[in-house]
Amino acid sequence: MKYIYLLLFSFFGFMAKAQNTGSVYGEIKDRNTEEPLIGATISTEDGSKATTADLDGKFSLQLPVGTYNIKASFIGYTEQLKFNVVVTSGNASSLSFDLEPAVETLQEVTVTKTKTRSALASDVLTPLSVQSLTTEEIRSNPGGNFDVSKVIQALPGVAGTTGSGGFRNDIILRGGGPNENVYYLDGIEIPILNHFTTQGSAGGPAGIINISFIEDIKLSTSAFNSQYDNTLSGIFEFKQREGNSEKLQGNVRLSASEFAATFDGPAGPKTTYLVSARRSYLSFLFTLLDLPIRPDYWDFQTKISHKLGEKTSLDILGIGAIDLFKFAVPKDASPENIYILRSNSYINQWNYTGGATLKHRINNGLISLSLSRNHFNNELERFEDNTIKDPETRNFYSTSNEIENKLRLNVKKYVNGFNLSYGAMMQQVNYDNNFFALIRPEVTDENGGIIQTEVNNTFDTDIGFLKYGLYAQGGKTFKNQISLSAGIRTDMNNFTNTGTNPLKTISPRVSASVPLGEKIRLNATWGSYYKLPIYTVLGYQSIEGEFVNKDNEYIHSIHYATGFEYLPRTDLRFTLEGFYKDYDNYPVSAFDNLSLANLGGGFGAIGNERTISGGEGRSYGIEFFMQQKLVKKQFVTFSYTFVRSMFGGIDTPLYPSAWDNRHLLSFIYGYKFGKNWELGAKYRFAGGSPYSPYDLEASQRNYLSIGTGIFDYTRLNSERLKAFNQLDLRIDKKWNYPNWTLDLFVDIQNLWGAKNQSIPNFTFKRNETNTDFATTDGLPLMQDGSNAIPLILNEASGQPTPSIGFIIEF
Repeated sequence: MKYIYLLLFSFFGFMAKAQNTGSVYGEIKDRNTEEPLIGATISTEDGSKATTADLDGKFSLQLPVGTYNIKASFIGYTEQLKFNVVVTSGNASSLSFDLEPAVETLQEVTVTKTKTRSALASDVLTPLSVQSLTTEEIRSNPGGNFDVSKVIQALPGVAGTTGSGGFRNDIILRGGGPNENVYYLDGIEIPILNHFTTQGSAGGPAGIINISFIEDIKLSTSAFNSQYDNTLSGIFEFKQREGNSEKLQGNVRLSASEFAATFDGPAGPKTTYLVSARRSYLSFLFTLLDLPIRPDYWDFQTKISHKLGEKTSLDILGIGAIDLFKFAVPKDASPENIYILRSNSYINQWNYTGGATLKHRINNGLISLSLSRNHFNNELERFEDNTIKDPETRNFYSTSNEIENKLRLNVKKYVNGFNLSYGAMMQQVNYDNNFFALIRPEVTDENGGIIQTEVNNTFDTDIGFLKYGLYAQGGKTFKNQISLSAGIRTDMNNFTNTGTNPLKTISPRVSASVPLGEKIRLNATWGSYYKLPIYTVLGYQSIEGEFVNKDNEYIHSIHYATGFEYLPRTDLRFTLEGFYKDYDNYPVSAFDNLSLANLGGGFGAIGNERTISGGEGRSYGIEFFMQQKLVKKQFVTFSYTFVRSMFGGIDTPLYPSAWDNRHLLSFIYGYKFGKNWELGAKYRFAGGSPYSPYDLEASQRNYLSIGTGIFDYTRLNSERLKAFNQLDLRIDKKWNYPNWTLDLFVDIQNLWGAKNQSIPNFTFKRNETNTDFATTDGLPLMQDGSNAIPLILNEASGQPTPSIGFIIEF
């Protein structure tokens, strides 16, 4: 036996010492026309290894395993440098370069500008309020747990829902609600970004996008290109990589909460594919931890790229998820566990987005036509006792479907240095919802007299309508390096009362970028933006069956922003920006005159009620961002945002919104040691979120029937949680063997065990044996809770959460 051990030890020792190589593949195109740049040079930053692009603009560069900065260059174009490209012997790394023309004509002499694009914002014409992340920054993000929704929270102006203790991924941009953002995957809109999403809000605890597909992420928080509709706060553009055109490759990942597998390769001489599946085993973990909830999810993703001709290509993509949220009786019937059991809903969700984009190059331009369909099915159910599904005690029920069929036409032209684009979109929408919510139960006294009459919200709706819009955008960088950009769009629909009037949603926007020296620029933007109210609002019906919210207007926001961008080196970038957003026509609940801008931080759905357009709001602040790309084995990002967010109802003052954190800070540091060891650390700080205290009398009377307390909105957001902070740490070690790579990682969230608050919960005190609720008179608990002992759960919680796992690439 000892000889077998000796043989195995020698074998693996030989492989570990082998001089393995890997490769980088991709394509180089003109940024404006997407024409392949034949013969462009791709090299390491020091020029020691290089290759050239073929007739299709594609390249493959063989390199020893390690980490590189890769440069692309072509005569008449600005060089582009991509940092922190990890080359392994397992998977080939995918890179794409979009080079900017950089030619000035001075009489008969052509002068080529050599300034390198690297740490620059990814949008040349509108660099203001634009940030980006590369694939390696996404993968190695400490505490990110391979979740795109968590990774992007490190960018300036971005906050998660800290009122949930940092558990959810509600993306808050510059003080706007989570439903004010839109998400695009290779130009196809994906309305659902998270598992267990809140309908009408888009937030949830875990993202559904597979980071193995993503090459980079671009975030715009203002200066929106008019191509994009229905956004008030932010646009996320996720760019997927191309599948390997030379061979089949894949990776499998096992972590503390999930298992995932990804494969890509050629499907013919003109076709590549990517496909992945992921499954969580949170239900198993929560059983071991004796938590009353049992969440499980699946997600799937695919991309197929096919070249139809020399100038025509077709991309097909799909992404979907299945989410199940159930309950079990915990062994420890603590007040916290009982509250979780009574206050949450059973969730059965599934969603998918499928789409195809046809691109055809024309003279100095590109035409793209996209067709897509997305479907979100959401079934929610809650009972007085969630361990027993008794229809007689059901206090909440909702079964709904949101379906959108979308057609988008975009035309881009590059004429005499001007970037011009125009296009149109049309969407066919179907929304249905069978809904019941017990707002107040009937409460009687001991003689049967009614103390409180039952109030519920019940309707069964089914609507279908069209949305359509037009846009135009243009921009140019002049010889003096001043860049100007302007756009206009209008959006309409045939459902709301004034939806067919194009003049109601005319939305101009303009941006400028002016050099103040070789390394510093002044940027400014102004824009007017519109968003249709969410479908849960539009589909609500009164008792008489009338769609009473057809009188709601498009929500409107005007953005003002200005700032400086300083680039002392190609690898270092500083930005300082101030912003102001002014809102009007925000939906307000007719029941309690509360702006919907304050909702969306929980599970389930928002907006299923009568609303009135007329709410106002504003958010403003200042952002600072520093990004040091990989230099001498280390990289750093730092961001700080001061933000105020305030919204009000009809004729009310503006109150701090649920997103009014005021202070947001993020710091990421990474270091690459020798022998493929890597260390990453991330620290996040957010000021305390506002919240409303409970109406104790109403909460005590209704808790048994609805499972939650009732907030006192006469004291709207008058309380504030303590500040949120968390330090995450990640350590990676890679072993490169011939044709495969092993990556072991340890990812520790909340390393120092910071205790963070969530919004307090209302419940009743348990008896000494913890077998039932305690009462003031020792008698069984009355249905109206009159002899209960109210208890506010307000303890901060938090502990280090390690995740140990591995990734095998082959």
